[in-house]
Amino acid sequence: MNIAIIGYGKMGKAIEEIAIEMGHTITATLNEKPSPENIGKPDVAIEFSTPETALDNVKACLQMGIPVVCGTTGWLEHRKEVENVAVENKTAFLYGSNFSLGVNIFYELNKKLASLMKNIPEYTCQLEEIHHTEKKDAPSGTALSLAEHIIKTEKYSSWKADETQDKEVGIFSRRVEGIPGTHSVIYTSLVDEIEIKHTAYNRKGFAMGAVLAAQWVKGKVGNFGMRDVLGFK
Repeated sequence: MNIAIIGYGKMGKAIEEIAIEMGHTITATLNEKPSPENIGKPDVAIEFSTPETALDNVKACLQMGIPVVCGTTGWLEHRKEVENVAVENKTAFLYGSNFSLGVNIFYELNKKLASLMKNIPEYTCQLEEIHHTEKKDAPSGTALSLAEHIIKTEKYSSWKADETQDKEVGIFSRRVEGIPGTHSVIYTSLVDEIEIKHTAYNRKGFAMGAVLAAQWVKGKVGNFGMRDVLGFK
């Protein structure tokens, strides 16, 4: 398969390495807006750039009829616009706040635990996330996804970047040199604590998931996520 990588930072380079190991060809590695002149002829584009550039990058690819796998967070107020562009151009857009297979399993555990805890008022939920100092957005997209799953149970109505209070579930964010990503969901009562946690050791898990998503989305039309890739119902 031919893959274009948009956003050639640490994640882009990790994706390139994994994709080549898996037998794919890289048509372009871009830090600028994709165009017919610089992107080659990819079957799929994988986009890991910045919150400021992701929208233009993704739209440009979709308008060229190139399916996009996007892992850039911090720009999702424009997601519906992008999904419409994908449909209009009869191609595919696949977004993931985190492409790690382990994190997507963690999402499912979080949903199950949240459903068990929603009617137990003795427990308060708190989220914590730790990432490397280069990460642009806080809270992370993964932490926001975890919070959204909890909010859907209606135990909480919204999230905030602080300690949990009343109907707002809190998210603590820390930035530490060299940490790929750690996420914790903690339920605390007066007598005990329940915690689920995912710790990434390196970027390879994210890169592998992104390439698997690219393989899956090739030839499809519509808007998708990692639950589709993994076959979760």
